[in-house]
Amino acid sequence: MDRFALVAPLLRLMPPETAHELTLRALSRGWGPRLAAPDAPILASRVWGLDFANPVGLAAGFDKNGVAPAALFDLGFGFLEIGSVTPRPQAGNPKPRVFRLAEAAAVINRLGFPSEGMAAVARRLGSRPSGGWPGPLGLNLGKNKVSPDAAADYAAAAAALAPLADYLVVNVSSPNTPGLRALQDRAELAGILRRVREALGSARDKPLLVKIAPDLGEADLADIAAVAADGAIDGLIATNTTVSRPATLAGPAAAEAGGLSGQPLFEPATRVLATLYRLTGGRVPLVGVGGVASGAQAYAKIRAGASLVQLYTGLVYGGPGLIGRIKRELADCLARDGFRSLGEAVGTASEAASGR
Repeated sequence: MDRFALVAPLLRLMPPETAHELTLRALSRGWGPRLAAPDAPILASRVWGLDFANPVGLAAGFDKNGVAPAALFDLGFGFLEIGSVTPRPQAGNPKPRVFRLAEAAAVINRLGFPSEGMAAVARRLGSRPSGGWPGPLGLNLGKNKVSPDAAADYAAAAAALAPLADYLVVNVSSPNTPGLRALQDRAELAGILRRVREALGSARDKPLLVKIAPDLGEADLADIAAVAADGAIDGLIATNTTVSRPATLAGPAAAEAGGLSGQPLFEPATRVLATLYRLTGGRVPLVGVGGVASGAQAYAKIRAGASLVQLYTGLVYGGPGLIGRIKRELADCLARDGFRSLGEAVGTASEAASGR
């Protein structure tokens, strides 16, 4: 029996946010397992000029303040995404604000970007190992709830954190900050990205991604794809949590407000991913997020158009051993279907569906 199996029943007796905070504290003190092992060569890829030993990354939200990147890489992730980080510290929404739906292997959260702020995160990440991190490290940027100028917030955080990041993400898709999702509008988004690029100065070639919502219609997705085609975006992360609720969702927490993640998100998020791959013609690298808890699901995201995948809620129910299992299963799927590399599989299901 692994360590997670021993402690999981205790963690699940605690409120979800308390369990998460204790887990992160233990990782930050070096108490986490070291599960990283050499990855199968078939899992390696190069995206945005960055080398990924495997495509399985940790989604933003788990380590919002960059307290445990070394321990998280030790679990076997190919890359990490820290954040969302806001320019100024903020507490987020009132508690309780995280709810488990164990029957659906799902979580609802309305955290509202709790963050220690960009200065604290920059100080902490400035003490990176002398040899660098084992894989690419991204920083996910948010705006302060009371800020009247969203573009200024994203620009300030980007300028402060770019030297510490391998890529940056503009998060305009959390459902828990009032008005944030309206920033996915084509004109609003283009204006924010222009301000961010200007703020980056000499680092303006840093890969810049946008994380989008799963609840957008095709016209909205087409607008975002057009912004990407203009060269303003180097990649898209599909998707954030959803405000929709499937009819099958049950339990006392199902009616809670916030963003739903986990297994119910897998199919809608993967549909958005496939649509973006089609709309961008496969020319913009995509990161698939939402409901990944097996190698088969990671493979489905990749065949739908993802060059990389991320997970978070899967860890709540599967524990740290899930990462290695996903990688092994994914390598088996690729080999079974005759792919010589992960890159060969990207978008193949979407291309087949469109007759390409």
